[in-house]
Amino acid sequence: MRKEKIQRKTNEVDINGEIVIDGSGKTDIKTGFGPLDHLLTVFAFHGLFDLTLNATGDLAHHIIEDIGIALGKAFNQALGDKAGINRYGSFSLVMDKVVVEVNIDISGRPTLEKKQIQDVVDLSGCFDDTNFTFKNAEEFLESFVHHSGISLVYIIKSGEGDLHHILEALFKAMGKALDQATGIDPRRKGVPSTKGIID
Repeated sequence: MRKEKIQRKTNEVDINGEIVIDGSGKTDIKTGFGPLDHLLTVFAFHGLFDLTLNATGDLAHHIIEDIGIALGKAFNQALGDKAGINRYGSFSLVMDKVVVEVNIDISGRPTLEKKQIQDVVDLSGCFDDTNFTFKNAEEFLESFVHHSGISLVYIIKSGEGDLHHILEALFKAMGKALDQATGIDPRRKGVPSTKGIID
Protein backbone atom coordinates (compact mmCIF):
# COMPACT_ATOMS: atom_id res chain seq x y z
CA MET A 1 0.00 0.00 0.00
CA ARG A 2 1.34 3.42 -0.97
CA LYS A 3 1.35 5.63 2.12
CA GLU A 4 3.61 8.07 3.95
CA LYS A 5 3.74 9.98 7.21
CA ILE A 6 3.18 13.74 7.07
CA GLN A 7 5.64 15.50 9.36
CA ARG A 8 6.93 19.04 9.61
CA LYS A 9 8.08 20.84 12.74
CA THR A 10 9.67 24.28 12.72
CA ASN A 11 9.82 27.24 15.10
CA GLU A 12 6.51 28.34 13.52
CA VAL A 13 4.46 25.19 12.90
CA ASP A 14 3.88 21.62 14.07
CA ILE A 15 2.26 19.38 11.44
CA ASN A 16 1.73 15.63 11.49
CA GLY A 17 -0.51 13.03 9.89
CA GLU A 18 -0.56 10.43 7.12
CA ILE A 19 -1.55 10.16 3.45
CA VAL A 20 -2.63 6.83 1.95
CA ILE A 21 -2.77 6.92 -1.85
CA ASP A 22 -4.60 3.58 -2.07
CA GLY A 23 -7.32 4.54 0.36
CA SER A 24 -11.07 4.96 0.42
CA GLY A 25 -11.46 8.68 1.12
CA LYS A 26 -11.43 8.59 4.93
CA THR A 27 -10.30 11.81 6.60
CA ASP A 28 -9.53 13.31 9.98
CA ILE A 29 -8.30 16.86 9.37
CA LYS A 30 -7.71 19.63 11.89
CA THR A 31 -5.73 22.58 10.55
CA GLY A 32 -7.32 25.35 12.59
CA PHE A 33 -8.93 26.72 9.42
CA GLY A 34 -12.43 25.45 8.73
CA PRO A 35 -12.36 26.23 5.01
CA LEU A 36 -9.03 24.43 4.51
CA ASP A 37 -10.30 21.44 6.52
CA HIS A 38 -13.31 21.31 4.21
CA LEU A 39 -11.28 21.68 1.01
CA LEU A 40 -8.79 18.98 2.00
CA THR A 41 -11.65 16.72 3.05
CA VAL A 42 -13.37 16.94 -0.36
CA PHE A 43 -9.97 16.58 -2.08
CA ALA A 44 -9.25 13.33 -0.25
CA PHE A 45 -12.82 12.02 -0.45
CA HIS A 46 -13.06 12.40 -4.23
CA GLY A 47 -9.45 11.30 -4.78
CA LEU A 48 -10.04 8.21 -2.61
CA PHE A 49 -7.02 9.13 -0.48
CA ASP A 50 -7.05 8.48 3.27
CA LEU A 51 -5.80 11.63 4.96
CA THR A 52 -5.15 12.42 8.60
CA LEU A 53 -3.73 15.84 9.38
CA ASN A 54 -3.20 17.92 12.50
CA ALA A 55 -1.57 21.34 12.32
CA THR A 56 -0.83 24.15 14.76
CA GLY A 57 1.27 27.27 14.39
CA ASP A 58 1.64 30.98 14.78
CA LEU A 59 0.38 32.71 11.62
CA ALA A 60 -2.20 31.68 9.01
CA HIS A 61 0.33 32.18 6.21
CA HIS A 62 2.86 29.87 7.85
CA ILE A 63 0.36 27.11 8.65
CA ILE A 64 -1.29 27.07 5.23
CA GLU A 65 2.00 27.20 3.31
CA ASP A 66 3.68 24.57 5.49
CA ILE A 67 0.72 22.19 5.22
CA GLY A 68 1.22 22.35 1.45
CA ILE A 69 4.94 21.63 1.89
CA ALA A 70 4.40 18.70 4.27
CA LEU A 71 1.54 17.15 2.30
CA GLY A 72 3.34 17.61 -1.01
CA LYS A 73 6.50 15.90 0.24
CA ALA A 74 4.52 13.02 1.74
CA PHE A 75 2.47 12.59 -1.45
CA ASN A 76 5.62 12.42 -3.56
CA GLN A 77 7.33 9.96 -1.19
CA ALA A 78 4.22 7.76 -1.04
CA LEU A 79 4.40 7.31 -4.82
CA GLY A 80 7.91 5.87 -4.53
CA ASP A 81 9.65 5.47 -7.90
CA LYS A 82 6.26 5.98 -9.64
CA ALA A 83 6.52 2.70 -11.53
CA GLY A 84 3.28 1.73 -13.26
CA ILE A 85 1.34 4.93 -12.60
CA ASN A 86 -0.81 6.53 -15.27
CA ARG A 87 1.10 9.78 -14.66
CA TYR A 88 -1.57 11.98 -16.29
CA GLY A 89 -5.02 12.91 -15.07
CA SER A 90 -7.71 15.38 -16.10
CA PHE A 91 -11.13 16.12 -14.69
CA SER A 92 -13.75 18.78 -15.33
CA LEU A 93 -16.13 19.26 -12.43
CA VAL A 94 -19.40 21.13 -12.30
CA MET A 95 -20.86 22.48 -9.09
CA ASP A 96 -24.06 24.46 -9.54
CA LYS A 97 -23.04 27.15 -12.08
CA VAL A 98 -19.31 26.71 -11.49
CA VAL A 99 -17.12 24.60 -13.81
CA VAL A 100 -13.45 23.98 -13.04
CA GLU A 101 -11.10 21.73 -15.00
CA VAL A 102 -7.87 20.36 -13.50
CA ASN A 103 -5.06 18.80 -15.53
CA ILE A 104 -2.24 16.88 -13.83
CA ASP A 105 1.14 15.54 -14.87
CA ILE A 106 3.21 13.74 -12.23
CA SER A 107 6.31 14.91 -14.01
CA GLY A 108 8.90 15.82 -11.41
CA ARG A 109 8.76 19.33 -12.89
CA PRO A 110 6.48 21.33 -10.58
CA THR A 111 4.28 23.91 -12.26
CA LEU A 112 1.10 25.67 -11.17
CA GLU A 113 -0.89 27.58 -13.78
CA LYS A 114 -4.33 29.17 -13.56
CA LYS A 115 -6.47 30.05 -16.56
CA GLN A 116 -9.83 31.78 -16.68
CA ILE A 117 -12.14 31.56 -19.65
CA GLN A 118 -14.42 34.22 -18.25
CA ASP A 119 -12.95 37.51 -17.07
CA VAL A 120 -16.05 38.11 -14.97
CA VAL A 121 -15.13 35.39 -12.46
CA ASP A 122 -14.90 37.06 -9.06
CA LEU A 123 -12.11 35.59 -6.94
CA SER A 124 -12.17 38.37 -4.38
CA GLY A 125 -13.83 38.18 -1.02
CA CYS A 126 -13.71 35.39 1.51
CA PHE A 127 -14.84 31.79 1.89
CA ASP A 128 -18.28 32.17 3.48
CA ASP A 129 -18.03 34.25 6.67
CA THR A 130 -14.36 33.45 7.34
CA ASN A 131 -11.09 35.25 6.55
CA PHE A 132 -9.98 32.48 4.15
CA THR A 133 -9.31 33.93 0.69
CA PHE A 134 -8.42 32.67 -2.78
CA LYS A 135 -4.85 33.82 -2.08
CA ASN A 136 -4.75 31.47 0.93
CA ALA A 137 -5.81 28.56 -1.30
CA GLU A 138 -3.18 29.50 -3.88
CA GLU A 139 -0.49 29.56 -1.18
CA PHE A 140 -1.39 26.00 -0.28
CA LEU A 141 -1.50 24.89 -3.94
CA GLU A 142 1.87 26.46 -4.79
CA SER A 143 3.55 24.69 -1.86
CA PHE A 144 1.81 21.37 -2.55
CA VAL A 145 2.65 21.39 -6.26
CA HIS A 146 6.27 22.39 -5.72
CA HIS A 147 6.96 19.72 -3.11
CA SER A 148 4.94 16.92 -4.73
CA GLY A 149 6.69 17.44 -8.07
CA ILE A 150 3.54 17.67 -10.15
CA SER A 151 2.43 19.98 -12.94
CA LEU A 152 -1.08 21.30 -12.31
CA VAL A 153 -2.98 23.53 -14.74
CA TYR A 154 -6.48 24.48 -13.75
CA ILE A 155 -9.09 26.35 -15.76
CA ILE A 156 -12.03 28.18 -14.26
CA LYS A 157 -14.49 27.77 -17.10
CA SER A 158 -17.50 29.29 -15.37
CA GLY A 159 -17.53 31.12 -12.07
CA GLU A 160 -21.13 32.21 -11.60
CA GLY A 161 -21.04 31.37 -7.94
CA ASP A 162 -19.36 32.33 -4.70
CA LEU A 163 -15.76 31.67 -3.75
CA HIS A 164 -16.82 28.63 -1.70
CA HIS A 165 -18.15 26.85 -4.80
CA ILE A 166 -15.18 27.83 -6.97
CA LEU A 167 -12.63 26.52 -4.48
CA GLU A 168 -14.65 23.42 -3.66
CA ALA A 169 -14.96 22.56 -7.35
CA LEU A 170 -11.21 23.11 -7.77
CA PHE A 171 -10.21 20.81 -4.88
CA LYS A 172 -12.72 18.11 -5.86
CA ALA A 173 -11.45 18.15 -9.45
CA MET A 174 -7.86 18.04 -8.20
CA GLY A 175 -8.67 14.95 -6.16
CA LYS A 176 -10.30 13.23 -9.14
CA ALA A 177 -7.44 14.13 -11.52
CA LEU A 178 -4.80 12.93 -9.04
CA ASP A 179 -6.73 9.70 -8.52
CA GLN A 180 -6.44 9.09 -12.27
CA ALA A 181 -2.78 10.09 -12.41
CA THR A 182 -1.73 7.92 -9.45
CA GLY A 183 -3.71 4.90 -10.65
CA ILE A 184 -1.73 1.84 -11.68
CA ASP A 185 -1.91 0.64 -15.28
CA PRO A 186 -1.11 -3.10 -15.25
CA ARG A 187 0.20 -2.85 -18.80
CA ARG A 188 2.86 -0.36 -17.78
CA LYS A 189 6.16 -1.95 -16.86
CA GLY A 190 8.35 0.52 -15.05
CA VAL A 191 8.23 4.31 -14.90
CA PRO A 192 5.95 6.14 -17.38
CA SER A 193 8.72 8.20 -18.94
CA THR A 194 11.02 7.51 -21.87
CA LYS A 195 13.81 8.79 -19.60
CA GLY A 196 13.21 5.83 -17.30
CA ILE A 197 12.94 8.08 -14.27
CA ILE A 198 10.67 10.73 -12.75
CA ASP A 199 12.49 12.66 -10.06
